[in-house]
Amino acid sequence: MQWIARLLWDEQAATAVEYAVMLALILVAVVGAISQVGSSSGGLWGDSSSKISNAVHGS
Repeated sequence: MQWIARLLWDEQAATAVEYAVMLALILVAVVGAISQVGSSSGGLWGDSSSKISNAVHGS
């Protein structure tokens, strides 16, 4: 039980929690940006695929 009290008053533990929160926020931002870019570029890749297919098959 004493180690819990020491952990609560230790400044290094607070710093570790702050870094963990910052890391979580950065990861949320990165995942959001990747999903946004992925969804907006999906049409681009689909359009290129259909153009290549049409060129190969002569349609």
